[in-house]
Amino acid sequence: MSAVPASPSVLERNERLRFLLITIAAEASMLLTASLGFWQLRRADQKLAYQAQLDARAALPALDGASLLQPMDEAERISLQHRQVVLRGEWLPQYTVYLDNRQMQARPGFYVLTPLRLVSMAGESALGQPQTVLVQRGWAPRNFEDRLALPEVQTPAGTVQIQGRVAGQPARLFELQTSAGSSGVSRIRQNLDTDGYAQETGQALAALTVVQTGPASEGLLRDWPVVGSGVEKHYGYAFQWFGLCSLIAILYVWFQIVRRVLRRRRHAGTAAR
Repeated sequence: MSAVPASPSVLERNERLRFLLITIAAEASMLLTASLGFWQLRRADQKLAYQAQLDARAALPALDGASLLQPMDEAERISLQHRQVVLRGEWLPQYTVYLDNRQMQARPGFYVLTPLRLVSMAGESALGQPQTVLVQRGWAPRNFEDRLALPEVQTPAGTVQIQGRVAGQPARLFELQTSAGSSGVSRIRQNLDTDGYAQETGQALAALTVVQTGPASEGLLRDWPVVGSGVEKHYGYAFQWFGLCSLIAILYVWFQIVRRVLRRRRHAGTAAR
């Protein structure tokens, strides 16, 4: 027996069901991609607002070292970050550490960190007792022939005055396990645990650090990465999502509407003959 062909009503019903399912899928996809595009635009607006906040902080009058030694909670510490600061004190070069695998100008090397014992303008210890701020002094190249060799960095003796910006703890790199340098065995370290470092050195460190700014000196570069908003990335993602949304809409209109209309007209013309 030959198969009974489906009746026109069944074919039409299947065609309508197929059209409905494709329409729902297309609408859901367009809604999702458009929502993701607008979400990226909102993220860009948030980043712009944050960047404006950082710029406003940087434009405020410079802080002095005593401002970093005051007891403060987390919110207060965050509010001071990216402020300009002027420190006056004496370097403690015996406690200098070198954070490995840091890049500057696309070259690998070290971030050099040295604590600075603050003094008042009168030359006495700030707040009547020794207080120190960990300063991220700059970047120095590594010796590729001897990975354990320390770079030549000059550390002036006596009282110095430096300019910088307030920062949080030194940025950490991923490491599979705590290295020997992290426990104070080596001056070259992958990361620095400031709490352990304070116990190791016996120094009462301020909760915040300072990134020294200014021209290269003392064998150190200070071309620090710019703290940017990253809005270009979000605009790029938004463009991709809106582009995908538009592509889905164009394909839907062409295959589900335009081609259906053209096919019906073609069938109607054939029937008229």
